[in-house]
Amino acid sequence: MNLAWDDALWAAAALCVDPTGLRGVWLRAPHGPVRDEWLTLLSSLHPALRRLPGHADSERLLGGLDLGATLHAGRAVYQPGVLTQPTPTLLLLPMAERLPDDTAAILGQVLDMGQVNAGRHQAAQDTFIGLVALDESLEDEPPMAGGLQERLGIWLDLRHMGRAGGEDEHTRWLLDNLPSMDLSALREHALNMPLDDVVLRAVCQTAEALGVHSLRAALATVRLARLLAALRGSDQVQDEDWGRAARLVLTPRATRVPTPDDQQAAPPEPEPPNESPPEEPPADDALQHTPPDPLPDPPASELQEMAEVLLEAALASLPADVLAQLAQANTPAPSGRGQGRSGTRKPSFLRGTPMPPRPGNPRQGARLHILATLNAAVPRQKLRRLPSHSRAKLAIRTEDFHVHRYAEHSPTCLIFAIDASGSAALHRLAEAKGAVELLLTQSYARRDQVCVIGFRGTQAEVLLPPTKSLVRAKRSLSGLPGGGGTPLARAIEQSLQVALAEKRLGHTPSLVMLSDGRPNVTLQGQGGRAQALEDALTLARAWRSHHLSAIWLDTSARPEPQAQQLALAMGARYVPLPMANSNRMAQAVQAVQSGKTPAAPVAVTRPLWQSPPPAGAAPVWRQPGGA
Repeated sequence: MNLAWDDALWAAAALCVDPTGLRGVWLRAPHGPVRDEWLTLLSSLHPALRRLPGHADSERLLGGLDLGATLHAGRAVYQPGVLTQPTPTLLLLPMAERLPDDTAAILGQVLDMGQVNAGRHQAAQDTFIGLVALDESLEDEPPMAGGLQERLGIWLDLRHMGRAGGEDEHTRWLLDNLPSMDLSALREHALNMPLDDVVLRAVCQTAEALGVHSLRAALATVRLARLLAALRGSDQVQDEDWGRAARLVLTPRATRVPTPDDQQAAPPEPEPPNESPPEEPPADDALQHTPPDPLPDPPASELQEMAEVLLEAALASLPADVLAQLAQANTPAPSGRGQGRSGTRKPSFLRGTPMPPRPGNPRQGARLHILATLNAAVPRQKLRRLPSHSRAKLAIRTEDFHVHRYAEHSPTCLIFAIDASGSAALHRLAEAKGAVELLLTQSYARRDQVCVIGFRGTQAEVLLPPTKSLVRAKRSLSGLPGGGGTPLARAIEQSLQVALAEKRLGHTPSLVMLSDGRPNVTLQGQGGRAQALEDALTLARAWRSHHLSAIWLDTSARPEPQAQQLALAMGARYVPLPMANSNRMAQAVQAVQSGKTPAAPVAVTRPLWQSPPPAGAAPVWRQPGGA
């Protein structure tokens, strides 16, 4: 028997019985025969399965004013949304990894509250829905929004699952007879099933041992175990039900491998009773209300045995490679949004991704949203009396105006500042050039703009102005010679001028500094290490004052304290790269840009540009004649 496939079939049966209580399933699987067969089975067991389009707006989801019917009837006519379901219904959401953030927030709120609130003109309506979120993201792509993941009780991963072995006879009998069963009676029987405190404590202890800190997971485990017992026709939850519920809820959420201390943890022994002689009872016992005796704690051996059963069942479905990854990582990888580099997102009234309209006046480029304005005005017509001689059918006031809104993504400009001085050329200028070429190729694939700045001797030169041409970028980089002093202050000054110019154009600049952090040329082009370091620190603080992002790759043979000091003053992420090649440098930049921590020996510090400048800092440098 294929245990994973058998558990997936039981999960489909439990979803059909109680979609509202479990809130749905996060199904990670691409198009294929395994996913298609599971969805076919789910639709046969639950005929009320409906498709939920991911591009639906808030009015289509929550409901609102039916403008056509309202104008025809002369009164406000409201239409229900897709999420308003009076009976238990499963909603199928394809391509959930591309779901907009505002839609994911609406779904999460409705799943939490169990109600749909369409607006101030309508009362909240109870809804009974469960969500089947189909996540087709690849390994290197961001999955569905984390907030929506957390609210779905069951997590299924069919990406590497086969059908070898199939299901057992009991599972097949259940699937054949479930359509003829009374689902409401099964659901009521599961909710009234008694539970012991020992089991509840064991579930919480198992979740804590696996690194699952959300109480939603423990509650979903208890509810699913009850449903599985009811589907088996039992009046009591057995170890088999707890094990299957743990594999479907706790195992996919695990962030660490339990240590021996976690597996052997037991509740503290109860304190010994007080052996002092009891006091004399009062004379009038009828006037005294003695509190009942507290319930005794469950035996430690029974609790430990139940926790071990749940933990073994949860770890049974984890492959060996996943166990090894969890053993090496102390923190889970970031999930959901925040892994892309498409530039900052800013509101706009003219262009970009459409957003829900908001109240406002059509001025300064904002355009009036006709439908939203009419939707706001129609419910108030009874309170507004039109003159008898007026030909107008509707009374529209200024407070009814709504305007269009868009989310405009600004393009990213990646500025490479390359140290071509004698010390850098002595160490790894060739590897730095190779890393920049790799990053340039990736930036070209994302259609980002790139700018190359080389500094050596006494000057910093813009070898390539911001452009999208990959050929020009590589040609300018290949002709960069090495040797001479390190005018680091000039390099930061030149990078800041380019970044501010790009920011005024609406772009999002980001700096990648490749240097060993040992300046020896001042801002005036003279020698002197102390003054050169002070000038570089002044320009680094100026960079941080403009809230610009930066990454500092220390190209020296070993971590340089001055480079770390400069990165700290700049508010950049400092990445020392001892004994690394060009591929390793490019991977470090990718990891920092995506918000992930690079693997050892790379060390990344937290960006500090949000913190105030240190005491006694030099005055903020300003661009000559500019901002």
